[in-house]
Amino acid sequence: MIIFSESRQIVVESYRKQFERVGELLVQMQGDDLIEWLTLSGKDEVSAVEAVLIGDGEKDLEHVTAIRHRLEVPVIALLDNRNLQDLVSLYHAGADDVVCKPAHCEELMVRIAAIKKRILRVPNEMLGQHAGGCSEGQDRITIFFDGADPMINGEPLSLPRRERRILEYLASVNGRRVTKAQLFSAIYGLFDDHIDENVIESHISKLRKKLREALGRDPIDSKRYLGYQLDRQFVTMVNDRPMALSA
Repeated sequence: MIIFSESRQIVVESYRKQFERVGELLVQMQGDDLIEWLTLSGKDEVSAVEAVLIGDGEKDLEHVTAIRHRLEVPVIALLDNRNLQDLVSLYHAGADDVVCKPAHCEELMVRIAAIKKRILRVPNEMLGQHAGGCSEGQDRITIFFDGADPMINGEPLSLPRRERRILEYLASVNGRRVTKAQLFSAIYGLFDDHIDENVIESHISKLRKKLREALGRDPIDSKRYLGYQLDRQFVTMVNDRPMALSA
C-alpha cells in the first residue's frame, strides 16, 4: 500500500489509476489525518505501508519529519514547480527524494525501488548462511519492485499481480515474518470490507506452487498463527534497470 498525501482529488484519481495498472494500491491520507493514523494504528496496520508520496510538496513540509519518525519506508515529495529552497527544505525534513510533477507512475516505482534497495541492503557476510543454501548465481529470485514480473535464474516467471505483490511485500520486510492480516492490508488495503482476508491463503498457495516448480524448493516458510517468511538467501532485489516510460 502506498499512501498519497494530496489535497486535490483529481490528482489523486489520476495517480490511483496509473498505480492500479501496475498492481499497486494507492490510498489518500492527508496531513494531520495521516499523522494521527500513524500514531494511533497498530504495528500490523502501519507495516502495510510501503511508501509515502507527499503530493502537496512544500505545503506538507511540517508533516515530512513526523512521517519519517514513524515509518522506515521511502518518502517521496512531489513539487508543482521546481524551487531550490523547497527542494532543500524537504530533503532536510527527511524526504528520500523530491521530484517535479508531472511524474509518471513508472518513474515513481523505480525511485521507490531504488530507495528500498538502499534500506533493505543485506551485508555480504549475511549471505550463504541458510543451511543447504544455494551457490552464487543459482536458484535466485530476482525482484524488481517496479511492476515487472520476477525472474528465476534469469528466466521470467509470469505471475498474476496479486501474487507478484505478495512476493514483493515478503521481500520488502527484510526477512521478517508477516501475518496474513499484514499481507491482506498491504495488497487489498486497510479499508476494504468487501473481500475476505482468507483470500490471501489462496494467493500464497498458488505462489508457493509456482516457486517450487521453478526453484525446485519452497522459499516461503509458513507457521500457523505466526505467518509467512521469505528466505532472503534466494532473493536478489534490483532497481538499476533503464526506465521505459509510457506516453
